[in-house]
Amino acid sequence: MSLQGRIEELRKRHEQIDEKIHEEQKRPAGNDIILKDLKRQKLRLKEEIGMLRAS
Repeated sequence: MSLQGRIEELRKRHEQIDEKIHEEQKRPAGNDIILKDLKRQKLRLKEEIGMLRAS
């Protein structure tokens, strides 16, 4: 897989996690543990994308 392909794949996963975060926040009794985990995953993906773009 090319570098650009990998970045695109990570970007799509980042967007999917962002959607899950928004869905969880809309729930009246959103689960804070799930939100925290999703946000952590999203941050890891963002950092990985940044590292790949810098290389």
